[in-house]
Amino acid sequence: MINELIVNMGHSSEQGLIGVPAIYIYMAIIVAVAFWRIRQFSKESHH
Repeated sequence: MINELIVNMGHSSEQGLIGVPAIYIYMAIIVAVAFWRIRQFSKESHH
C-alpha cells in the first residue's frame, strides 16, 4: 500500500507531491502526541 502511494505520487500533480508527505507528517504528529499523552497520564496515575 505504501509503495503504491509513493509510485502514484510520482505520477501525480504538484498537489499530490505535497499532499502525500503531508499526510504522513500529520499521522506522525498524531501518533507522537498520543504516545506523549499516554506517557504523561501514566506518570500522573502513579503518584
